[in-house]
Amino acid sequence: MMFFFCSDTGVISVQSATCGRTSSQICSVGRPPSETSNTQCSIDVPAIFKRCNGLRECELNTQGLAPKDPCFGTYKYYTTNYICIPAETSVTCHGGYGYLKCENGRIQINTANYGRTDKTTCSEGRPSEQLQNTNCYSPNALAPVSKSCNGLESCEVFATHTVFTDPCFGTYKYLAISYFCLPSGVCSSIVCEHESTALNCDEGTVISIHSANYGRTDSTTCSTGRPASQLAKTDCYALNSQTVVTSGCEGKNNCSISASNSVFSDPCVGTFKYLYISYFCVLK
Repeated sequence: MMFFFCSDTGVISVQSATCGRTSSQICSVGRPPSETSNTQCSIDVPAIFKRCNGLRECELNTQGLAPKDPCFGTYKYYTTNYICIPAETSVTCHGGYGYLKCENGRIQINTANYGRTDKTTCSEGRPSEQLQNTNCYSPNALAPVSKSCNGLESCEVFATHTVFTDPCFGTYKYLAISYFCLPSGVCSSIVCEHESTALNCDEGTVISIHSANYGRTDSTTCSTGRPASQLAKTDCYALNSQTVVTSGCEGKNNCSISASNSVFSDPCVGTFKYLYISYFCVLK
């Protein structure tokens, strides 16, 4: 089992997650050399991002978590790096209304899931069989929540399968949302795939990256002239988005970055993607 947690003021933001072996010493006790000698073995594990991002705590069974075995015969381990980012959270049981509010600033949705990821949330009075599936994720939760709430000081969201579809029939679900309250002065940039964007700050200030994603989280952005098949997947995230943008722009007065697979890799083949960045201009 793996367990991650953040304090009451933060939520999990996974920076990298791999399965394999890059050291002959880690998790080697009692193992023969033949199972620990291959240290060129590693594969990304997107499921950890999907299941943990936006939660205050996250417990995972590692059985079957990796998409495939990256090195048969080698004894492997999981390596996960995550940070805790300040964010607000909202949990609404099925059939209820979730109310999101920013006292200062405007809402920017970070994560959203209509489903179930643990056995205790929204469990009171529910039979055990409705709580067992903790791998329940709605594939389209982020888009409608973002559309309803982003840029507003407050919003209301209905937690029901008529809005989000039913990702796990027979399981009692809830809507879990994490969001930021963006203060005035935050800048944002959206650029479609195959194009470049420039971030600029006034003289005497430099860029501080707040968030970034190369992928697709709604079906309308950068959609002109594109077939529906290229817009349908709205849970598309390049795992290295924040790292790449921060590396290229953080602390600079201006920078340019391309929205392309060659820069970020391709997180969802066949989907037309875009790069979203939010950032501040801060004093040097």
